[in-house]
Amino acid sequence: MGLIERINEVDQRVSEACRRSGRNRNEVNVIAVTKYVSVDQTAAVLDQGILHIGENRWQTAKEKWQALGERGTWHFIGHLQSNKVKDVVGRFQYIHSLDRLSLAKELEKKAEALNLQVQAFMQINISGESTKYGLQPEQAASFLQEMNRFKHINVVGLMTMAPFETSAEDTRPVFRGLRQLRDELNKQAITPEPLTELSMGMSNDFEVAIEEGATWVRLGSILVGKEEN
Repeated sequence: MGLIERINEVDQRVSEACRRSGRNRNEVNVIAVTKYVSVDQTAAVLDQGILHIGENRWQTAKEKWQALGERGTWHFIGHLQSNKVKDVVGRFQYIHSLDRLSLAKELEKKAEALNLQVQAFMQINISGESTKYGLQPEQAASFLQEMNRFKHINVVGLMTMAPFETSAEDTRPVFRGLRQLRDELNKQAITPEPLTELSMGMSNDFEVAIEEGATWVRLGSILVGKEEN
């Protein structure tokens, strides 16, 4: 299956998931995760109108960003080490992995120096897996309160990664848990504006994530293919 066919199939599946859950298709954004494909394949994705590009390491994103950075909106979706903040802020408009105060301080410092706003998702470890990064759900409210003092970080929502399950349906409690946590945080009115975004769902489970309220899904091989750099 070629790129155009994959894009059309994904769009159809997103649309059907929205229909099943009574949502507007425009509420769901697709991020093309390009970490395993070349500059040329990433350019081809952009050519087809998929303008949100996701990468999880600056080392593998650098060549693509240098060639194509002006063409899309770039999302950093991996664990972000504090010493890599200098490479990411100013190039990636969204950070999906804000999970600790030390990282927030580095993001604020760099964003202030560049006089820009970082759009950030708080990463939450809903599943409780020891192998996954993220705040525990019970830490979210106090962490969000702390974020109010960082003037160059705009927390737009929450992100999580579900366990890989043979049946996508088994991931539903994780995605539902993130949506419920976002709604609980909004009831507490911790931030000046409500959190609106949920970054959740990958190639194997994105339809369930959409049914549970995802506004951003992160799709790799199912969308961009498996070409190696």
